[in-house]
Amino acid sequence: MIEARPALPFLCRKAPARGAGGVVVTNHPLGSSAGHEMLAAGGNAVDAAVASLLALTVVEPMMVGIAGGGVAHLRLRNGSHVVFDCLSQAAASARPDMFRPVADELPDYMETEGRRNLLGPGSVAVPGNLAGWCAMQAQYGKLPFSDVISPAIRLAAGGFRVTQYLTGTIQRHAEDMASDPEISRIFLPDGAPAQPGHHLVQADYAESLALIADQAAAALHGGALGQALAERLATGDEDAGSVTLADLENYRPREREAIIGRYRGHEIAGPPPPASSGVHVTQMLNILEGYDLAGMGFDSAERLHLLAEVIRIGFEDRRAASGDPDFVDIPVEKFISKDYATDCRMRIRETGTAHQLAPNRESQNTTHVTVADRDGLIVSATHTINGLFGARFMVPGTGIIPNNYMYNFDPHPGKALSIAPGKRVPTSMAPMIVLKGGRPCFALGLPGALRIFPSAMQAIVNLIDHGMTLQQAVEAPRIWTEGAHVELEPDYAHHAAALEKMGHDIRVVPHIGGGMNAIAFAPDGEMTGAACWRADGTVSALGGGLAEEGVSFHI
Repeated sequence: MIEARPALPFLCRKAPARGAGGVVVTNHPLGSSAGHEMLAAGGNAVDAAVASLLALTVVEPMMVGIAGGGVAHLRLRNGSHVVFDCLSQAAASARPDMFRPVADELPDYMETEGRRNLLGPGSVAVPGNLAGWCAMQAQYGKLPFSDVISPAIRLAAGGFRVTQYLTGTIQRHAEDMASDPEISRIFLPDGAPAQPGHHLVQADYAESLALIADQAAAALHGGALGQALAERLATGDEDAGSVTLADLENYRPREREAIIGRYRGHEIAGPPPPASSGVHVTQMLNILEGYDLAGMGFDSAERLHLLAEVIRIGFEDRRAASGDPDFVDIPVEKFISKDYATDCRMRIRETGTAHQLAPNRESQNTTHVTVADRDGLIVSATHTINGLFGARFMVPGTGIIPNNYMYNFDPHPGKALSIAPGKRVPTSMAPMIVLKGGRPCFALGLPGALRIFPSAMQAIVNLIDHGMTLQQAVEAPRIWTEGAHVELEPDYAHHAAALEKMGHDIRVVPHIGGGMNAIAFAPDGEMTGAACWRADGTVSALGGGLAEEGVSFHI
């Protein structure tokens, strides 16, 4: 007799796709199509992931670009994991006092005079995306790089149709973008945001991508594109400092070892610092392992209260010790230990109490791709230009939108997150891979800044504790808190009153984090891809394949 499962408080809005030849999941249909094209051409998951990311710099330009940063987590065919840290870093000329803060207290603690850490040349950090993508594709890809970048060139030169999602993001920052003639020429045709269906062509960017096809990362990190970027940044505020051609030439992506935690018989693999997810997803799951979540039921106020408390504890420890491990001592082994989780359970309160928190800043505007091929290679990668449209200007003649990563540093000198030359800011990016007995079960990730790694943790709990399908797990409602207030998505709103009685300051919000993209792996080799309703997420799955050797037809 099959035991009936209780009904879930939500309905899935999208459908999964399955295939044994490979799966690509990104937050734009054309991004997924670019990756699919690589798999169909005989490329592997790294080729497909890099092709998708490059295509997304064209069709999701508000979220990601070659002049941004991010983290890519690879599961290799031999079972080992490697994490490419492509995060942006402060320039050699950066100083702790390079910005003038407007306040020493909340809510404006992180703001600066003239918004110079948010907009314009002074907000730009040394980018790492292109260097990281080229490095991992050269090391682990199969196809020529010129093939991998070709879909992006085609989309930039030939154009694509603007989606409602893109139009909405342009509308949010049209006023800032209008002050730069280069970026407004592309995204504000006739002085107004490009509307859904508008055919958007980026001819300058197509030429830049063609140069990168020939020169790879050297085109930006020392070549003509880097020179153009450095010259544009030199026109900014001299007091703020700027990224130079030497900074671009000297940038190197870092290869780091993944952190491997364990939860209810599964291995949980995630990136190490400066990323928070490997440490704090493991920590939160270790704490939850002491509770019968399945017995509580998915749709219960008791379980939501527990999740809120565990997420709060994770953030408390993240604030105590997080950042670039070259600058900050982070007690990784302590945080991920089972003994420490036992101590953490003593910090769980029967009733929640909101309190003011030290400031923390990360942009919610990011993209994520999850890709796997038939040979067991998996890529889970999260990349960004930080804020929507980064620094909100475009380098003349190149189509390149620089990041505004300097906004994530504390503008006050003498603090843990203060600016220092070469320093990389911590990130909540969570490109995660879940295994059992060494065999991959799930790979997932999402955008959403501080809401990323708690959302990834909840998806893992949905899969392991609540037995959800992959589609259910990525679309399920989320809860989030940093300790001050508790956010609920609408499908959890019916628990707001009960949680308020427990002492939580509840806010129902349209969504928590962004579009999660995930792949599940069956023992027979079939893969299932799922994307959620929070973005333009699209799954592309490859089945079939080439004819068997020796097969021929005669007329």
